[in-house]
Amino acid sequence: MISIFKSCFEFSYKAASAALFGVLLLAAFVLTAFMGSQEFYGFFRYDYLLFYALTIQACLLYLKLESWAEAKVIAFFHMMAMVMEIFLTHPQIASWQYPQPAVFKILTVPLFAGFMYSAVGSFFARSLRLYQVSFEKLPSFGNMLTLALLSYLNFMSKFFVPDIRMILFVWSIVIFWKTRIKFQLQLHQFQLPMLPVLAILAFIIWIAENISTFYKIWLYPSQVDAWHMVGWGKLGSWYLLLLLSLVLVLKILGT
Repeated sequence: MISIFKSCFEFSYKAASAALFGVLLLAAFVLTAFMGSQEFYGFFRYDYLLFYALTIQACLLYLKLESWAEAKVIAFFHMMAMVMEIFLTHPQIASWQYPQPAVFKILTVPLFAGFMYSAVGSFFARSLRLYQVSFEKLPSFGNMLTLALLSYLNFMSKFFVPDIRMILFVWSIVIFWKTRIKFQLQLHQFQLPMLPVLAILAFIIWIAENISTFYKIWLYPSQVDAWHMVGWGKLGSWYLLLLLSLVLVLKILGT
């Protein structure tokens, strides 16, 4: 019984540590809601979120809670996310919008926005290290990378050509059906099927998305007049983004 308790505590502690960047960012979304669209000393809410995210990164590196390799993952994800965000928030696409002003932005996207995606990459990178993760029956990297790149492109290309999301879902299930995630707790090794883990993580991000839109970090068109829960269909988008994130983290870290 004590061993089980210790394992649960270690699992929870490592999960919280792996998600630290994302949790701190989400807390800032809630705590800065009172700022609205008002200017404070020449800057706006989104600008202060950018300063805050950069400060977190500096502190994590200084305290050695994050490695430079993990910081590289975050930087890469930020750039990749900004490209997609600029496209999807363009007025002619308008998948969502950032309703508040910002000094530091590129076209329609405040610079802090990329850190929301970076939080996902940071979680994977830190989890691999903290849990000493290994994989069993992982598909070939070329197969995974092709799936990841097509998922990324489909987020944008679906506005001009047929949406291949269902094909991507089936593809991911086929190649990851036998994949197991192995991790260490209390010097014991555990393993879980990969697909359910990704589904649970997608649900957690969906909850964070609802919190974020409630506090007007961004809004979907149907939420502009009155907030409502984000549709369940977004779970599929987060699932594909998680697959993309995992593949890129494995490549960048050379795992």
